[in-house]
Amino acid sequence: MKNIILKAENISKQYRLGQVGTGTLSHDLNRWWHQVRGKEDPYLKIGDTNDRSTKGESDYVWALQDINFEVERGEILGIIGKNGAGKSTLLKILSRVTAPTTGSIKFGGRVASLLEVGTGFNGEMTGRENIFLNGAILGMTKKEIASKIDEIIDFSGCERYIDTPVKRYSSGMYVRLAFAVAAFLEPDILIVDEVLAVGDAEFQKKAIGKMQDISQNGGRTILFVSHDLSAISTLTNKTIILSNGKIAAFEETNKAIAIYSSMQNTGNVFIQECSDKPTVTKVEILTSEGGTLQGSNKLFSINFEITMPEENIKDMALSFQILNHLQIPVLYDYIFDINVAICRSEGVNYLSFTYPKLSLYKGNYSVIVHLAETKTKTKFQEFNCCSFEVDMIGMKEPEWGWQKNVCQYIGEGKWTTFKL
Repeated sequence: MKNIILKAENISKQYRLGQVGTGTLSHDLNRWWHQVRGKEDPYLKIGDTNDRSTKGESDYVWALQDINFEVERGEILGIIGKNGAGKSTLLKILSRVTAPTTGSIKFGGRVASLLEVGTGFNGEMTGRENIFLNGAILGMTKKEIASKIDEIIDFSGCERYIDTPVKRYSSGMYVRLAFAVAAFLEPDILIVDEVLAVGDAEFQKKAIGKMQDISQNGGRTILFVSHDLSAISTLTNKTIILSNGKIAAFEETNKAIAIYSSMQNTGNVFIQECSDKPTVTKVEILTSEGGTLQGSNKLFSINFEITMPEENIKDMALSFQILNHLQIPVLYDYIFDINVAICRSEGVNYLSFTYPKLSLYKGNYSVIVHLAETKTKTKFQEFNCCSFEVDMIGMKEPEWGWQKNVCQYIGEGKWTTFKL
């Protein structure tokens, strides 16, 4: 029998754009009239999907739709997705900060959450007082909190300022103390948003180690949201992928990461329409084997088309990164207008970058492109595109195999520009 500690059934959340509350008085009266007659809320049948990149046709939007999942006791569940996919909305519902429009959630224990820096802390109270306050909110006695307070203070690294009002803390100190409180006061379910990204690398590593410990040895359940796929891969057992407010996949973490990476990419060619600003309208990768297959230590090129709506825009810069399957950059290059006049004339500008010998470990990769104006720091574009796979074509794999999640580049690349 599964030991289910959290169960979400048919969770949906609807918002009305540009308004505070549920809408106009007429809408509220309409809802009430349907309710007294025992009928369904009429506004549940309308509303657009949660896609922030489209304009939409309704004032209503579904931030979440039909979310169903179960979490077992002691399990660490990852939640990933693009910005605006609905991750924070889901966590706020699970934390009972807001209520779902439809559906229900069943809990099998106490819940503690870290959603935003400073959430749950009283700025006028000291760090020590906030520890007792948060413990009381979790239902612990003063004696239970006192028995843990030395461990909490030590783990947070804020001992010198523990009797100072937290309104004087930096965001990093807030996060350190808040995480220490949530972890050491032993909630049955710990919900952690991207808030840990505020902490330094040392504290992030320490926090991940603590979450692993309380899950494996303490039997605690953790829901962890992050854009850091490396942390998701290290920490979680299963992962939910959210896309436009819906669950796109719910799989073992390694499989979920592979699915998520494939969702971000568009094959070896990426095309988009020009806007009224400088636009990278086409990106194409030319692999040694054609299509999306690249041989290790072989020729590899990336071609760019930049469409300029007006003449004489100076100080432009184009850069790209090659990311591994965990979305970690492993290669980077750029070209500045100061070196080559890449975008000074109206129309389409063509640029190409070539690696004579692209030496990467075998695996799946993608490209992220940046277009900006360096003098004013204006960023025109930043987007993921173009995926490819590196394999040991024509090469003998060493007996010890290839190291996982480790990538390196050997050799130099070269930019060329031209105008048709």
